[in-house]
Amino acid sequence: MKADQILAAVQTQTPLVHCITNYVAMNIAANVLLAVGASPAMVHAEAEVADFVPISGALTINIGTLSPSWVTAMQKAVDAAKASDTPWVLDPVAHFATPYRGKVVQDLIARGPTIVRGNASEILALSGASTAGKGADSGDSVSDAESVATDLALTHECVVAISGRVDFVTDGTRAARISGGSDIMPMITAMGCSLTALMGAFVAVAPPLEATVTALAMFAEAGARAAQTANGPGSFQVAFLDVLSQIKPLDLASDARIQWL
Repeated sequence: MKADQILAAVQTQTPLVHCITNYVAMNIAANVLLAVGASPAMVHAEAEVADFVPISGALTINIGTLSPSWVTAMQKAVDAAKASDTPWVLDPVAHFATPYRGKVVQDLIARGPTIVRGNASEILALSGASTAGKGADSGDSVSDAESVATDLALTHECVVAISGRVDFVTDGTRAARISGGSDIMPMITAMGCSLTALMGAFVAVAPPLEATVTALAMFAEAGARAAQTANGPGSFQVAFLDVLSQIKPLDLASDARIQWL
């Protein structure tokens, strides 16, 4: 499937995306999903996640604000996703910052995510490499992490995406780079987290590699357009959501921002 077909499928099917994400990201992630035509559900109670996953088109897991009860809910949700053949996306936010976070992510990635999305430092650290990252902020370049992403994709049989100035995504065999966006985007909290949620919407209707590439391309397109009118981070965030809701399948038909390698 091509990017325009995938966006059209989301807008037609309105997939339900089950998001277990952090407190900071809930609002913007939900609004991003609504803007593209998907249906967000921020369900994290341990008692109900296993029942909610099978009725969803996809599950996304973001470890930004962890607690023991949320970790248990994440594990139960992932197990339900595997049992129901529901695709799921892992966002290993700052997993290298503390041993607790690292242990949680290693447990989750061992459960077989469909897609892993992170910044360059987060992806590098998944292989045990040292990084220059600080908390959720990357201190490494996307190019530094590309070979690690390829190895991780092959090892875990998943798609790995590195977001940055020029994004990189691979399933271990095929790969693509996606250009665009804006330098303002890193100045707005939870933009990356909302990108993870968007990948959930697209993987609910399309194959994982193509879904991931489409999410990155749409984010890049919206970021570039929003930057044309924004005066700073505050107005950019508003403009970004507006533009995201206005992008039509035809706008992605040329694949202009996508370079297949």
